[in-house]
Amino acid sequence: MKNDFIFATVKFFLFYILISLACFQSSGQLIHAHNDYQKPEPLINALRHKAFSLEADIYLSGNRLLVAHDKKELPTAKTLDSLYLQPIAELFRRHKGTINEDSSYAPVLMIDIKENGEVVIAHLIKLVSMHPSVFDCSVNQKAVQLVISGDRGPSSKWTTYPPYIFFDGRPTEIYDSATLQRVAFISDSYLRYISPRDSTSRIEQLVKKVHDMGKLLRLWASPDDPGSWKLQQQLGIDIINTDKVEECRNYFLKGKTKKTAAVINQ
Repeated sequence: MKNDFIFATVKFFLFYILISLACFQSSGQLIHAHNDYQKPEPLINALRHKAFSLEADIYLSGNRLLVAHDKKELPTAKTLDSLYLQPIAELFRRHKGTINEDSSYAPVLMIDIKENGEVVIAHLIKLVSMHPSVFDCSVNQKAVQLVISGDRGPSSKWTTYPPYIFFDGRPTEIYDSATLQRVAFISDSYLRYISPRDSTSRIEQLVKKVHDMGKLLRLWASPDDPGSWKLQQQLGIDIINTDKVEECRNYFLKGKTKKTAAVINQ
């Protein structure tokens, strides 16, 4: 029975990925809202511009999950519950089972755990288990998908967590088939693959490796400007990591409009 439930949840997640990819065809590119909580409108701006995924860094402080990039920020940090979980749950209530008025849109909430991964995951599960129709795609196909990054704990334990918990994989890690099913996508540092002296061949090899695994690829620490966004798209990097969500979305929308106009004028 447990295996059937896990299989059903994984199947729903794969369905969610297909729906998300179809949804983002209008803009031509998946976008990751890096450190979304540091922006003037956390959550709201990322949703407004249809970010594929948005990122929150968290620490466990006492019995609370606090959103912060560094420990020095903890005294004034907001809780994950107040900044993301409760507002997302309220949006689902307002829109009757989806996060906004576009019922085809279902983003990823990436939780980047800064330390004590296993303990933090246990606390996170307690919080989100109170909202199954919001964070469990086996209950609601339009649920927000949770993906754990940062300190993810040992991969050997990933399959022991509730099946609505997925993980941010790494290209250097080796997964058995069951663990690979819990990997949402693959991420790594852009700086590991390119420098001013290098060609793009290492990135092209990485793209092929990740796609052969049946996964999407994201590179963090990449240059955050239109030239880099265009290059990453051309190289086949699936998810553009950016701190400029609105500018990045508008760039790809503009490119899509130009292509459409060119076709019409032929």
